[in-house]
Amino acid sequence: MSNSQGPEPRSDASLAASDGADDPAEAGLEPRRPRQRGPLVVAGFAVAVISAGALLLSGYTLGTQRSLTPGTSAENEQLFAPYWEAYNKIAASYVGDFTPKQLVEGSIKGMFQALDDPFSGYMTSEEYKASISGISGQFEGIGAEMAAVDSSGSTCATLGPTCSLTVVRVIRESPAERAGLLAADVVTGIDGSPVAGLALNEAVDKIRGPRNTQITLALVRAAQPVALTITRDVVATEEVSTASLAGGTAVQLKISGFSSNAATDFKRLLKTSLDAGVRRFVIDLRDDPGGLVDAALLIGDQFIASGPIYWEEDALGRYRVHEATGSGIATDPSIGLVVLVNGGTASASEILTGALHDTGRATIVGTKTYGKGTIQQWILLSNDSGGFRLSTAKWLTPDKTWIHGVGIEPDVLVDQPADLAAGQDPQLDRALNVLAALTLPGGSAANPGSTPTPEPDATPEPSGIGPAGALP
Repeated sequence: MSNSQGPEPRSDASLAASDGADDPAEAGLEPRRPRQRGPLVVAGFAVAVISAGALLLSGYTLGTQRSLTPGTSAENEQLFAPYWEAYNKIAASYVGDFTPKQLVEGSIKGMFQALDDPFSGYMTSEEYKASISGISGQFEGIGAEMAAVDSSGSTCATLGPTCSLTVVRVIRESPAERAGLLAADVVTGIDGSPVAGLALNEAVDKIRGPRNTQITLALVRAAQPVALTITRDVVATEEVSTASLAGGTAVQLKISGFSSNAATDFKRLLKTSLDAGVRRFVIDLRDDPGGLVDAALLIGDQFIASGPIYWEEDALGRYRVHEATGSGIATDPSIGLVVLVNGGTASASEILTGALHDTGRATIVGTKTYGKGTIQQWILLSNDSGGFRLSTAKWLTPDKTWIHGVGIEPDVLVDQPADLAAGQDPQLDRALNVLAALTLPGGSAANPGSTPTPEPDATPEPSGIGPAGALP
């Protein structure tokens, strides 16, 4: 099976090259075997978000396809006879309008629905291409996260006098940053048309667009009107950020997704902190829906000196181990590590959590993770007929634990109330407490008298997955 091989890091260019259409289909409706492509493995929890079609995935292999033909030709002919009976009857007698392509695509969709697997499914051509764009960690637009909020900062549905289209964040080195767009700017108009009456999705659709095209935004900045013209371009998403903690003695590394950029950005930011003398880290994976298997593997490799990072079991029950290379920059056991998780921590982020937990490299703090333990293969169909994702393998932690439908229990259980005041974060506070109490090889506890006390058992509230804002 194509994704039984170990994942090899791929560049954005290779992702883009893989997103081409197959050769035109041969005449007629008989199935044909698509052209083979090179494999690319990914993982993540499938979630629809607004960020330029950035669909975070549950495991991805574009290309190498194998033929599964059960039975003999005679048996297959008998098996598919009812299908052709139904198709021919529709073609000959249906009174409404249809095209043969519609029937074929509907049939494919029905096959995946019959699997009753939320992580396998059919996508139209447009949905498939948008999904690939999200995996690559790049999209075309201006590079600013926006949200629809009212005067209290709560989300609202329809833009207008009491609901503002507000810039939440401007991506580093993006067209928006180069043009001077700032966080907290309020967008009131797009190319001369007011945003009032639009939903967030509709406004974002108007702002995003192909590279080398221009858009003019009417803004309100500090109560003053501002007009800004921005030339759209290719934007690299930012999925890793840092924050200094505990007076600069610790650093929080927040990962919001595992696109092809994530591992490189994580290593760069980790090295910057290590070079500054930081020896204690909090990896924040809360509400991280996952992404590329490669990214999880490479990030785990920074901390694990040797042995498995995860195992993969294919449909035939064969195992393949994905091991640490020993070349990580933070494998020194005197570097303290805590991982923050919750119910929105899924798939690729669970691969990283499981690896750091089972190897004893980190203490896990928070609430139980989502529990997504399968890897999907993504196939582009011929004749511009869309594509599909199919669960083709399980992934297991270094101890060969399959967490699917179960999740990973934290070492230190800390619930996070839904009604927290701004700036409050009990889970992060406990993570810092755990870090302070660690006695590490070659060092001593920063606060030996501070011993974390486990929280009482708590059932975490359902956690939303994916960003609150939208990325045009």
